[in-house]
Amino acid sequence: METRILSNEKIASGIYKLVYEWKGGIPSPGQFVMVDCKGKTFLKRPISVCSVDDKSMTIVYQVKGEGTKNLSEMKKGDTIEVTGPHGHGFELYEDKNVLIVGGGIGIPPLLYLAKKIKAKNSYIALGFKSEIFLVEEFKNLGEVIVTTEDGSFGKKGMVTQGIEDIIDKIDIIYGCGPKPMLKILQDISLKNNIPCQISVEERMACGIGACLVCACKVKKDGGFAYKRVCKDGPVFWAEEVEF
Repeated sequence: METRILSNEKIASGIYKLVYEWKGGIPSPGQFVMVDCKGKTFLKRPISVCSVDDKSMTIVYQVKGEGTKNLSEMKKGDTIEVTGPHGHGFELYEDKNVLIVGGGIGIPPLLYLAKKIKAKNSYIALGFKSEIFLVEEFKNLGEVIVTTEDGSFGKKGMVTQGIEDIIDKIDIIYGCGPKPMLKILQDISLKNNIPCQISVEERMACGIGACLVCACKVKKDGGFAYKRVCKDGPVFWAEEVEF
């Protein structure tokens, strides 16, 4: 659908928050949309939903190439083509002690998750290289632990180091971020026998499961198989993903 941009602001170095009119379906936390960045780019870009209401949708994206650079230069009133929501999102469990772990640009879709989940207690671990974003929006949604790799804000270190003291309180883990972080969450969940759902990122072309560009390896019957991140994911149970 074609939609009109309401705002497009820079919130950190190379990180932008885009709000546009939305009259489409209401996504589940963890689902994503495909955004036409116009310019010379042919393929739409997959971007996770950060928040949504009955009038607008918010996405947060990182400028990585020509497409997202084009998107960052669009202004209020410009129109873009957006399709979705796509994919399989997080399964929400009520009245549980949940741990939400996000790293870098994997953090935005977890804001929508934190808003929607009806947890007994929410512990939210957010990890950044240096510059932080969206932290204030998380603060009234649970107990927030912030880590930065350079120690410029919160605890110094990796985000997975910030959860060691609370892991024995947790019933389920949700994660989104770079693959090394997700692999550590997988190890933590298996070691502590805690179910864990992770959102996996892969390059996508179609967003609907037709092109198979985004296939990822999963464990199956002592061996492995492939699933489509755009259709079967992007959210999987951590124990099934082969890193």
